[in-house]
Amino acid sequence: MLFTPQAGVTLAALAVAAVPAAAETRPAETDAIIVTAERLGAAEQQVSARPGGADLVRREDFQDRLAVSLRDALAFSPGVYAQPRFGQEIRLSIRGSGLSRGFHMRGLTLLQDGIPINLADDNGDFQELDPLVLEHIEVYRGANGLRFGGSTLGGAVNGVTPTGRSAPGVAARIDGGSFATLRGLVSAAFADAAGDAWIGVTGDRSDGDREHARRRSLRAHANAGLRPAPGIEIRFYVSGQTIDQDLPGALPLDVARQRPRTGNDAGDQARDIDSLRLQNRTTLDFGSLRSEVGLFLNAKQLHHPIYQVVDQQSTDYGAYARAGFTRGPVDLTLGVTARFGATDSRRYVNVGGRRGALTFDAEQSARTIDVYGEGRYRLGRFSLIAGAIYTDGERRQDQLFPIPVQGRAAFEQVSPRFGVLWAPRADLQVYANYSRSHELPGFIELAQVASFVPLAEQHAWTAEFGARGKLGIASFDLSLYRARLDGELLQFAIGPDIPASTFNAGDTLHQGIEAGLELALAPWARLRQVYQFNDFRFRNDPQFGDNRLPVIPRHAYRADLRLGSDRLSVTPGFEWVPEGARADYANSLKLGGYALVGATAEARIRPGLSLFVEGRNLANRRAVGDISAAVDYRTLTPMQRAIFYPVERRALYGGLRSIF
Repeated sequence: MLFTPQAGVTLAALAVAAVPAAAETRPAETDAIIVTAERLGAAEQQVSARPGGADLVRREDFQDRLAVSLRDALAFSPGVYAQPRFGQEIRLSIRGSGLSRGFHMRGLTLLQDGIPINLADDNGDFQELDPLVLEHIEVYRGANGLRFGGSTLGGAVNGVTPTGRSAPGVAARIDGGSFATLRGLVSAAFADAAGDAWIGVTGDRSDGDREHARRRSLRAHANAGLRPAPGIEIRFYVSGQTIDQDLPGALPLDVARQRPRTGNDAGDQARDIDSLRLQNRTTLDFGSLRSEVGLFLNAKQLHHPIYQVVDQQSTDYGAYARAGFTRGPVDLTLGVTARFGATDSRRYVNVGGRRGALTFDAEQSARTIDVYGEGRYRLGRFSLIAGAIYTDGERRQDQLFPIPVQGRAAFEQVSPRFGVLWAPRADLQVYANYSRSHELPGFIELAQVASFVPLAEQHAWTAEFGARGKLGIASFDLSLYRARLDGELLQFAIGPDIPASTFNAGDTLHQGIEAGLELALAPWARLRQVYQFNDFRFRNDPQFGDNRLPVIPRHAYRADLRLGSDRLSVTPGFEWVPEGARADYANSLKLGGYALVGATAEARIRPGLSLFVEGRNLANRRAVGDISAAVDYRTLTPMQRAIFYPVERRALYGGLRSIF
């Protein structure tokens, strides 16, 4: 175990022990507000500099609800499709990224505090971004992920944790409710002229809204910064996590609709993760020249009983550097990220969730190096932007058992981008861009059950047009995009005992609309809305013609109406999928839509102490929320037709937050 409950208790004790020191030496409340505003201001400036879809999600946007996963935090981020499967397991997709991946995540660059947490082969576990500790989240859709060296179709998501300056003092939170759910956070911070430190410990447990969906987690995050001279900061980060999740599995369609509580305990399937991340970032800020350099080390242990027991121990490490230079009307950004990883991968016969006989043993190594740059020329209210990213990658598997065999794949890709940004006034922007993206296959795609499978890179050309800003009482964010993909990595379930297979498709098309609209109807009323139109399809495919791609529905709409003040508010919410997605590439089954109604209420008992209550799916609607794609649903056996995940069942939660 890389991180144990005993270690978490120790860290929590240290946090509590730090309370007196924090109370004595923390900066004034106004200083913290200024620091937080500066951090948010800098993030907003980066978002507004993108000639494409990007937005900033503040903690205030999701703190009055039970934020179990990124789905809860990014519910009102335009263009983000985040659909829960169970517990902290979600489908996280932007512009159809990783569309047919039925587990883990692909097609997005995940970062914490600007430091990548994806593995070296670019696969990632979004569970390692805990909304409870995030100060804000930056979402860069599509090619706008170049800001952090992202090259994928989906873009980049960066979660930012507090520092001792932005969140001084001590904070505590406890949430709980349906299905024996209990979540908690305690954090403490210290700051003076020379440096600062922050630590947060979170715990989570729930029996889940389905059978065999029990989860437990304990996490600790900490960072400390030193300022040896003006304009120089050296910051160290450490994150330790233990996450245990029973897997209830997918269900046949009639069971998902009629008995959504049903889970599958065959093989005691689970995904248990223990991880430790160490990171360092040194920032030099001299006005017109700003640079960052950093190192990171991620150690992870995965115990994953599924069709077999998958046991993996991985170590990923790397370095990155970014530099920005401004002179007159010219801005120049250069960066490089180098990631290296080694994994000991073993599989065993699943004997009730325990290891049986060894069936597979291999050593896997990965290298991914991204070099990128972007230039900007300002001409009055116009900005012309051009950039590119080059990726060099290698994936190698040395199989030791059952027979010695080697597999290796090497990749090289260059993706340019061009954009224009027009700001007719300070609070309004219009933009357009044309860009190429690329994604390298990871070990889940390459190292399939039988052997190492040679797959090509996925790449796409995307055209995007949109605008963001304020017009009267309206704040809006609107993007229209059209991406033509070649070699899209598609995956489909082929049986309960054999994991999904992956292949390179021919030409596919992803196009759609990403819209967010907030209306300040009155000082006591705010209407918030997001809408997605998703048109994903094959193009002249020999087998599937122009069929729609499965899994993600064409339309998705979400809204909430906040009534009240900061002292007391009630917010009813509504989620609507007018028509369901296709279940297979043959388009033989199309699901129906659904509508879910919920509500939250928040009360400020006194300064620094708040209470919230949240109700989800109050009408207890039964519907399918997510799908694992199939080739042709009609040809599946009854057992193979278990590819559906129900929406969350009716639930009631509450929580108490305190800052002192």
